[in-house]
Amino acid sequence: MTALLSLLKNKNVSFDILEHPQPIRSAQDGADYFGIAIGQTAPTLVLQTDNGYVAAILSGDRGRLDFQTVAALLGCKEVKLAPPKKVEEITGFRIGTVPLVGLCLPCLFDRGLFRYPSVYGGTGDACSTLKISPVEVEALNQVVAYLEHPQNS
Repeated sequence: MTALLSLLKNKNVSFDILEHPQPIRSAQDGADYFGIAIGQTAPTLVLQTDNGYVAAILSGDRGRLDFQTVAALLGCKEVKLAPPKKVEEITGFRIGTVPLVGLCLPCLFDRGLFRYPSVYGGTGDACSTLKISPVEVEALNQVVAYLEHPQNS
């Protein structure tokens, strides 16, 4: 988490690191623990495409990710979740702890996160959560495409 803190401080970003006694395993658990809307949770997934790996920062209320839509956005044929061992190899972090910012991967960003003044996501440590503006998350990542948020949420 030292690299994450250095990045955030060097970029003069407003943020909070929220410590918690237990790992948060799901968007619903995070929403319940912090007393926030589930849409404010922002899990970072790593996707495997035929053109390489991509991070996807999603709103917790998004539901299933449509891999065909993602493939069309990225101009590739196949998209799937990266295997857990590959996620750790590429990012240095286990699934469920992948940080919201600081990854050296192209990024898909869920526009639904802009509904909130702050979002909550990974820090690289299972027992801490990053609270940060979605505008800052966007600025600190290599966003290559945006996912529209489903209107029915």
